[in-house]
Amino acid sequence: MRYPILICVSCLWISAGCAPPSSSTPTAQQSSSTTATENAVADEAGEPSTNRTTRIEPGPDAQTQAQEALILAEPGDVIEFAEGTFEFNGTLSLDGINDITLRGKGMDKTILNFSGQRVGSGGEGLKIKADNFIIEDLTLQNSPGDAIKLEDSRHATIRRVRTWWSNGPDEKNGAYGIYPVLCEDVLIEHCVAECASDAGIYVGQTKRAIVRHNRAERNVAGIEIENTEGADVYENLATNNTGGILVFSLPGLKLKNGSHCRVYNNKMRDNNHPNFAQPGAMVAAVPPGTGLMIMANDQVEVFDNEIGGNQTANCAVISFLSTNRPFDDPQYDPFPEGIYIHDNKFSEGGQDPQGQIGKIYRDAAELPMPDIVVDGVVHQENLVDGRPPADARIYVTNNGSATIVDLGLAAVAAGQPPEFSTDLAAFAGKLPALEPIKFQEAAR
Repeated sequence: MRYPILICVSCLWISAGCAPPSSSTPTAQQSSSTTATENAVADEAGEPSTNRTTRIEPGPDAQTQAQEALILAEPGDVIEFAEGTFEFNGTLSLDGINDITLRGKGMDKTILNFSGQRVGSGGEGLKIKADNFIIEDLTLQNSPGDAIKLEDSRHATIRRVRTWWSNGPDEKNGAYGIYPVLCEDVLIEHCVAECASDAGIYVGQTKRAIVRHNRAERNVAGIEIENTEGADVYENLATNNTGGILVFSLPGLKLKNGSHCRVYNNKMRDNNHPNFAQPGAMVAAVPPGTGLMIMANDQVEVFDNEIGGNQTANCAVISFLSTNRPFDDPQYDPFPEGIYIHDNKFSEGGQDPQGQIGKIYRDAAELPMPDIVVDGVVHQENLVDGRPPADARIYVTNNGSATIVDLGLAAVAAGQPPEFSTDLAAFAGKLPALEPIKFQEAAR
C-alpha cells in the first residue's frame, strides 16, 4: 500500500563530528609466539569426551591457527584465546558447525585487533553462521566492518564481550558492534559496545532476543531493535550516543514488521553525541539528543526506565512516514501501534532540540520540548470515531511529572500551521502487560 509522504521529521537532524578516544582503553601484553594446543575434556565419570579445547596464543600464526580451528571444529568444541593482543588481517568465520564456544580470558585481557585487516579479506571481525554458538570474555576492536555478525543462527549467546574502535567515533568505523540478524533466540548480556557508526548493539529481523546488563556508549545508536518479533531490553546503560535505544521497523526487509518489545529498567541518559553515521544510513536521520525512539514498531511496552538529559527528546514515537522516505512494500505497516509508556522517570530533556523538528517546535512553542514527543501520524483508514482502535493507540500513564506533545504533523503536511497538543489526558489508559520473552539459551 502506498501512503502520502509527509514532511521530513528526521531529515536535517544530522550533525557530524567525533569525540576523542576513550581514556579507559584496555591494554594487554602481546606474546612473541603462537601455539595452538588441543585438550580432551573429561566427562563426569573421568573418561575423555570427544569435545576438545583448542587454545591459541598471540603471535604471527594466530590468524591461520584460529581460522583452522574454526574450520576443523566439531560440535561441542571450545576455542580459547589466551590473554594478550591478537593481530588479525582477515575475517574469522564459522559456517555450519553448531555447538561451538569461542572464549577469551576476559574483555580486558584478550584483545582481537583487526586494524590490519586487508582489503578484500571480508570486513567483519567475526562472521558466524551456526546454531548454539557462545562467545564470551574478550574484546574485538577496529574491524573495518561489523565487529561480530551472526546470521541465520539459532540459540546464540554473546556474553562479556567488548566491541569498539580505538580512534573514537568516526563515520569510517564499522557499522555495528554486536550484530545478530535473521536469528532466533539470541542473548546479549554484560557486553560493552562503543564507537560504532550505526549501532553498538543491533538486533535485526530476529525472533526472540534478550538484551540485558550492557553498556552502549559513543555510538550513533546505542542499542537498536529492528524488525524483530519478541525482544526484552532491560537493565542496560545507554549514554553519550546520538540516540540511546531505538526500536524500529523498516520497509523492504524479509521480516516485515517488528512487534512485542519490552524496554524496561534501563538508563538512557545524556545521549547528545553528534551524529557520525555514514550518509544515507537510516540512523543518519536520528537527531543528537534522542533518548528513546520508537518508529513504526507495534506492541512496545516501556516502563521503569530512567530517561533524562537528552537534549532533543527523552522519548519519541513516530511513523515511518515522518522520515519522508518513499517505500513500496505492500506488507509493511509504517505506523507505531499498541505503544504503552508507563511508570518511567523522565528528567531534564528537550533543552536544545535539534534538526527540523527542533526548528518546528522552537518556532511555535517555548522550550524545553516535552519529554515525550508523538508525531500524530496515524492510519486514517483504521480510525473509529476519529481515533485508532483501542489496541492500536499510544498510552502514556503514571510517569510522574513527564510532559507530552502531539505535533500533529499530518495537518502540517497538509499545509496547515503547526498546532501542538500537550494534553496528557488524550493518552490516558493502559494496555495489557506484554509477556516476558523466554527461550532456551545456548549452553555447554
